[in-house]
Amino acid sequence: MTATENTTAGIPDDDPSRSLTVVKPDDPDTTYLALAGDNYAMLIGGDQTDGRYCLIDMRVPDGGGPPPHRHNFEEMFTILEGEITFTFRGQEHTVPAGSTVNIPANAPHFFRNKSGAPARMLCMCTPAGQEEYFLRVGHVVDGPESAPPELSPEEEAAGRQLAVELAGQYQTEMLI
Repeated sequence: MTATENTTAGIPDDDPSRSLTVVKPDDPDTTYLALAGDNYAMLIGGDQTDGRYCLIDMRVPDGGGPPPHRHNFEEMFTILEGEITFTFRGQEHTVPAGSTVNIPANAPHFFRNKSGAPARMLCMCTPAGQEEYFLRVGHVVDGPESAPPELSPEEEAAGRQLAVELAGQYQTEMLI
């Protein structure tokens, strides 16, 4: 029996077409997006995980965060720096660095940085797909500290409308 043969019932053989993914800080291939007042780095996408999950590095300035929403996938956040206030089913939970939060699929929620200082967290969505939505509605910026583009009120309104229109394609409902 070879190392790649299935020796345990129910576990598929290794898929050699899939490769190891390593994302390093300041990787020139990382896509950074300005979205909802935040800066998101798309670290690992569904194309690298066979659609199983995506991983996003979120830098959230004071006052940043998305509007209320819900979606049909699991979302997990690990707070790396600062603190974030999550509103889950209408109840606020202020979560410090070092903590992990899991948002069950379909539950109404949002987060806001109310701390007075920048915050940073990793967000894993499973299955993948959220990164594709963010790529369609966000604005590509140069790096993790880049300011969002200056948008006119009309451009901001069009961006919000696009996010609402595309949400359903990504199993998301905006609650605004």
